Amino acid sequence: MNYFPDEVLEHVFDFVTSHKDRNSLSLVCKSWCRIERYSRRRVFIGNCYAISPERLIARFPAFKSLTLKGKPHFADFNLVPPDWGGFVDPWVRALANARIGLEELRLKRMVVWDESLELLSRSFPNFKSLVLVSCEGFTTDGLAAIAANCRFLRELDLQENEVDDHRGQWLSCFPESCTSLVSLNFACLKGEINLTTLERLVARSPNLKSLRLNRAVPLNTLQRILVRAPQLVDLGTGSYVHDPSPEVYNRLKAAIEMCNSVRSLSGFLEVSPHFMAAIYPICPNLTFLNLSYAPGLHGDELIKLIQHCRSLQRLWILDCIGDKGLGVVASTCKELQELRVFPSDPFGAGNAAVTEEGLVAISAGCPKLNSLLYFCEQMTNAALITVAKNCPNFIRFRLCILDPQKPDAVTMQPLDEGFGAIVQSCKGLKRLSLSGLLTDQVFLYIGMFAEQLEMLSIAFAGNNDKGMLYVLNGCKNLRKLEIMDGPFGNAALLQDVGKYETMRSLWMSSCEVTLGGCKMLAKKMPRLNVEIINDNDEMEFSTVDEQKVQKMYLYRTLVGHRKDAPDYVWIL
Repeated sequence: MNYFPDEVLEHVFDFVTSHKDRNSLSLVCKSWCRIERYSRRRVFIGNCYAISPERLIARFPAFKSLTLKGKPHFADFNLVPPDWGGFVDPWVRALANARIGLEELRLKRMVVWDESLELLSRSFPNFKSLVLVSCEGFTTDGLAAIAANCRFLRELDLQENEVDDHRGQWLSCFPESCTSLVSLNFACLKGEINLTTLERLVARSPNLKSLRLNRAVPLNTLQRILVRAPQLVDLGTGSYVHDPSPEVYNRLKAAIEMCNSVRSLSGFLEVSPHFMAAIYPICPNLTFLNLSYAPGLHGDELIKLIQHCRSLQRLWILDCIGDKGLGVVASTCKELQELRVFPSDPFGAGNAAVTEEGLVAISAGCPKLNSLLYFCEQMTNAALITVAKNCPNFIRFRLCILDPQKPDAVTMQPLDEGFGAIVQSCKGLKRLSLSGLLTDQVFLYIGMFAEQLEMLSIAFAGNNDKGMLYVLNGCKNLRKLEIMDGPFGNAALLQDVGKYETMRSLWMSSCEVTLGGCKMLAKKMPRLNVEIINDNDEMEFSTVDEQKVQKMYLYRTLVGHRKDAPDYVWIL
């Protein structure tokens, strides 16, 4: 292939979209490395502190799309202090100064300031897509800048963000010339919006395919929006508690019947049962249904809705559907590939409305299932073994028993054999979260059979250091390991420190690791950042090596220590 001109090879490389494959291409020879450098258009960085923006720009000067992650994954569970870091501002400023032709920016668990959004909106004239997931620090003033200045904006997607609403007029900042929107999601915003402006924006966006509204959009506005945008593929609704009048209901139903392109439906924060009947006409075409924020819908209402959704491939739902409802899902949704069952009351341990019975029914009725997140009250080894036999194609399996150390509900034994069956049967498993009473035996199974595993989350599990060693020695593709309240200490941490060079990160909180062990690790592996997080002032940073650390976050980096760590973070 070296006889081909660089332009031909660059065109060939354009067909390689996987980040891993692109990285492998760059290692073949200097020529391919150079071509891959200038042809890379999309960059993914799983840790914003693993590399500096300047180094990224030097490596890929022509990239147009950047995906960037900040805080550790356990930030989703409030285990990372809010001011830990993960600031996007240095990145935006560096990209602006280098005049990178940025068109897309996707951020997750990062701190985003209004000033950063203002600079972003003015520095990249061809900017088209902004996706913010679980971010914080910005207000609707920053969104107003994006709306006003990004003339070719196609996507503004806000998911699970903490946003201060300084004024409810940010949608009014979209100029009348803006007709390019393809995706608009502001479901996480809590404030009022200008409904007339919203309707006009939708009406002049003929290519709009995805629209997710917040609870401030009333039913009559939804009806008018659907009349103006029957081409929608992805629809997110708001909160409709009161029964609509017959006239409003009939108009809404007629508008929904026109939206025969809708394949994804989400929302229903609070709805009346009468409203649900209006959406039945589009249910047969749905492939994704997200009811994870619909506490007002209960068993019989959910079941009646599910019975109309025979083409579902993805379903996110609350556990109030019950085992009976999951049985209906199993008999109705034969194409189901992803299921997420969330707790109705995440802080009420032991109150989940689903058990192993519902999971077994799903596995028997949905043989294509390959991704699961399941919050439940109890589980058994027999159920997990059955699930493993029925659904061997799992790539993600996350089981969360609300009482995290609960044994097999029938035999009172650890759940080792059940999870052992999962990792032995599901050869392509890449992500696994464990729950329930577990010993080191389950980690032996994971190390032996989970050859493709990339991310493992552990809590309240194991007996001693052997369990962690089984995983580190056996899982050759492991990239992220998260451990909370485990018995693992320095022996496991320091056994094979070279393993961490091949991983993205290791998180350990409330374990047996000491300050001395962390210091030794940092000394042996200078290219790793070892962060000690002490956010409750119970431990003063000192030279007492025997002191147990509260939280340790270890990650590989090319740029050394970060400069924005708060006082309670000690980087060894």
